[in-house]
Amino acid sequence: MKSSRRKFLTAGLGVIGASTMPDSAVAAETDLIECLDYGRSFICNTSTTNAVRFWIESRTILYDDRAGTKFVIYQCGSCKSENTFVKENLLAEDNYDFMPIYGGEDLLILRRHVDARETYRQLRKATDVWGEPNVRLQFGKTVSELKTFEQIRDVTATDTPLVAQTEITNQESGLRCLMEYPIKTMNISLDNHLWQVDTGPIAFPDLTQRFDPPVDSVRLAFAAFNAPHFCDFVIEQPTPVMRDGQEVCQILHYSNPVSFAAKNRVLSVSDQPNA
Repeated sequence: MKSSRRKFLTAGLGVIGASTMPDSAVAAETDLIECLDYGRSFICNTSTTNAVRFWIESRTILYDDRAGTKFVIYQCGSCKSENTFVKENLLAEDNYDFMPIYGGEDLLILRRHVDARETYRQLRKATDVWGEPNVRLQFGKTVSELKTFEQIRDVTATDTPLVAQTEITNQESGLRCLMEYPIKTMNISLDNHLWQVDTGPIAFPDLTQRFDPPVDSVRLAFAAFNAPHFCDFVIEQPTPVMRDGQEVCQILHYSNPVSFAAKNRVLSVSDQPNA
């Protein structure tokens, strides 16, 4: 996996439902067109104190082609820090974005304050936070790959959901990943017959090494692509704020764009079966 201008951040991939597959199945699985229905997929927790439900915002599958295994992570939608179930002052004063990312038995919690704090990332056992997570997945009943400009243009002009799948491989480590995410923004140039995906956040894994727990390998990123063979990413990371050539502080920001060789697919997804 080659990248331009890449100084990678240390982090990883998750596991809700780790499994072992025959080598042939590992190689062939990403040839299947199957994707989540992102309007109807949730993680429902079971704590009697707070049985919180999280919307699944992206799914990342990490394949270890040497071991013949795969690991799945589910990145959930973010919310704000809150004082839950109180009578007033529902939002915390020192407010921050709160995002849970589930990976098997482990949970990565991101607390994104106004500045880049060391407490941004926290690893917990999933059952210790909101009880046993119940992963409620719905898959698109009709999934079609859009391969031409005309197909992408026509579906973009409708209310049919679009989903992207981006596969990246690291030959040195033997790891690859399939990142799947709803396309929230699609650009269409009717004049020039061009299209471009720009969307996020997604759970972007470091494939250069294996992590324990695997969910600790991910960072948030936004993805952009307009061709099937590469994808550009801007990754959330501590970023210096400069004034008159001097660093005045650091914030968490999507910065330092990088580009990877990739396999991209644009999918149209319907919750209705083919007639």
